[in-house]
Amino acid sequence: MDLDSETIAKIAAPALSAILAGLIKHYLEARSKIISFIGHASVFTIQGEQPAVIHTHSVVVRNTGRKAATNVRLSHAVLPPNVTVYPPVQYTIERNPEGAGEIVFPSLVPKEQVAVSYLYFPPLLWSQINVSTKSDEGFAKIISVIPIPQPNKFVVACLWGLMFVGASFLMYWLVRLVIATI
Repeated sequence: MDLDSETIAKIAAPALSAILAGLIKHYLEARSKIISFIGHASVFTIQGEQPAVIHTHSVVVRNTGRKAATNVRLSHAVLPPNVTVYPPVQYTIERNPEGAGEIVFPSLVPKEQVAVSYLYFPPLLWSQINVSTKSDEGFAKIISVIPIPQPNKFVVACLWGLMFVGASFLMYWLVRLVIATI
């Protein structure tokens, strides 16, 4: 039985699109992805006989990937003595003699998020404290915006379906073009 180019293109396009989509999904989701951002920065003036100024800020670290991130490290140029981690997870603080240091989380599972809050006094500012965030898998992506709510699963499924239809359409015409030139 002879197959014409139209039939071959109709069969090959969805199959190639599915294989390509699977490879892309595997490449993009099979690893940890650490993001980090400043949650807030505040200054408080305590009123009383001797007014005092107190600075505070927080850094949020999140694993948005599908694999656990190991040895997540928040590096600091100056690590203040007053640090709080929420939710309470296992961590260690490693300081060097110059006052710099790292907060080390042994593991952040997929979708886990921790907030590290700092309390310190002038002349130290929030911009002088944090240096970088990294893990065994590489450096974190530092974002400078507040995260937005994620779309629900139905919307995500519809978008993936539309992308698959579009990729199949492009593959169909690509296969037809290749067959026509042969």
